[in-house]
Amino acid sequence: MHEASLAGGILKLVEDAALREGFRRVTLLRLEAGQLAGVEARALRFALEALAPGTCLQDARFDIDEPPGQAWCLPCSASVTIQQRGDACPICGHYQLQATGGTELRVVDMLVEDD
Repeated sequence: MHEASLAGGILKLVEDAALREGFRRVTLLRLEAGQLAGVEARALRFALEALAPGTCLQDARFDIDEPPGQAWCLPCSASVTIQQRGDACPICGHYQLQATGGTELRVVDMLVEDD
């Protein structure tokens, strides 16, 4: 389950921001995990909740948005929405697609409390 490793990286990023910006705890952490990012949102939420006790993420709410995958179809020169890698173009049916969006895992924003 690589989501546990991803959750550890997110925790490190948030703790580094807390030291740099001087906040005490996070009450809301909003993430974006695109459908083509290879991240299971439920598993990531579970991993974050498991790591949170005793950190600045303790009792935080985790909102994870899952934007659809976007791709450029080479044969028909169109930008299309796809559900997963390996899908055919919904317009022409070809498989020559280049992913252009929905591949990211990123922290969108945080609601924090300071001292």
